[in-house]
Amino acid sequence: MGVPKRKVAHARKMDRRSHHALTLPTLVDCTHCHEPKLPYRVCPSCGWYNGRQAVDLKPAGGSAGEENA
Repeated sequence: MGVPKRKVAHARKMDRRSHHALTLPTLVDCTHCHEPKLPYRVCPSCGWYNGRQAVDLKPAGGSAGEENA
């Protein structure tokens, strides 16, 4: 297994890691409900995409008895 001969300097280490920064995802407004969503994806709050209802969303909540029925 390779072992470094010398300690890596802070400047060299940070220069190597300069491309590791995280970026926030780009959000756009839904044309139907105006909630923020990822571009080119179905709106998670209303289920619309490209001017039409793409996904029928189930109502949130419910009791545990309905899941087993």
